[in-house]
Formats: sequence, structure tokens, C-alpha cells
Amino acid sequence: MATQRRNTVISILFIVLGGPGIVLVYLPLWFTHFDVPAGEPLWQTLLAAGLIAAGLTPLLESIRRFIVVGRGTLVPVVPTERLVVSGLYRYVRNPMYVGVVMAASGEAVLFRSSDLAIYTVVVALGFHLFVCLYEEPTLTRRYPEDYPRYKSQVPRWWPRRTQWEEPENQGRNLSGPASVQPKVGDCGPARSPGDGFRR
Repeated sequence: MATQRRNTVISILFIVLGGPGIVLVYLPLWFTHFDVPAGEPLWQTLLAAGLIAAGLTPLLESIRRFIVVGRGTLVPVVPTERLVVSGLYRYVRNPMYVGVVMAASGEAVLFRSSDLAIYTVVVALGFHLFVCLYEEPTLTRRYPEDYPRYKSQVPRWWPRRTQWEEPENQGRNLSGPASVQPKVGDCGPARSPGDGFRR
């Protein structure tokens, strides 16, 4: 219980002072001063609100799941103890990042800001590079059997139409040679079997 409280405090601080706060609050505030243009049509406001709400939902759900299921946080220096592959992670590998980009897109629509739209594209590219160059190699080393199996079945960015069914031993940090399968949405060219898998 003490560990869960610690992880909750760390996650809240990171949300407010770190990544999500910087990406969705502080930098958009700097770009737009949160000034909604006068006379903005209702449909545009509703569209923006829908995008923001739809984006915040997977972000907040992923943070809770990292604490409760993964027994850790979304902060890289305090990682989860278990590989999180439940909830929205059964449809897409990075629902938290997808949610952040969706919420930032909603802000660009709400404030009718071309600068914020360009910023959102840069954020999406940054997420892609971070996932490809750091997160996926790190998870592969940490979960040498579970993560390649999960990665081969669940896309990185575009959700599956049906949820992925988790094997019984998924989420354990197993040792031994990985069972490598063709990868969905890999950073490089597709690999065949024998080439040597969130929040």
C-alpha cells in the first residue's frame, strides 16, 4: 500500500510538473494564452471538446493502470514491475501517447492556432522516435519473451478492431530466449520468424 501511495504521488507530480503538464498545458498556454477566438462556431467548440476529452481518457486511464496493474509509474526512472497489456493496451501499444496527441489536436482546433497544430505534429514525431529508439528496445530487454509476443500482435499507433487476448503468463518477467514473431508496426522493415516484444 505504501508503494502504491508513493507511485501515485510520483505520477501526480509528473503529470503536473512533467510530460503531460508541459505538453498539454504549459506550452499550449505559451502559444495561445488559452484565448478562444471570438465568434467561434459551436460545432468547432464541440469538436475540440470531444477531441480533448477523448484524448485525456486514455491518458488518465493509462496512468491509473500503470500504478494499480503495473505497480509502478509512467516515469522512466520509476518503471512498472509488470508489463501492462490490459485495458486499452489490448487494442494499441501506446494509448497514452495517442491520447496526448488527440488532446493536443483538440486544443489546436479550440484555439484555432496553426502554431499549435504544427506543435502537435512535432509532439507526435517526438513520441514516435522515443518509442522506437528507447521504449521498445528497453521493454524488449526487460521482458524478452512477453514483449515481443505482445508487440507482434498489437499495433503501435492504429488500434486493432478486436482486443488482443492476453496469454496466461503475460506480464511476467520471464528469462530465456524470446519467441520472435512477425512484428506489427515495427520501426524498421518487416522481419520474418527467426530474425533475431502499454500504460
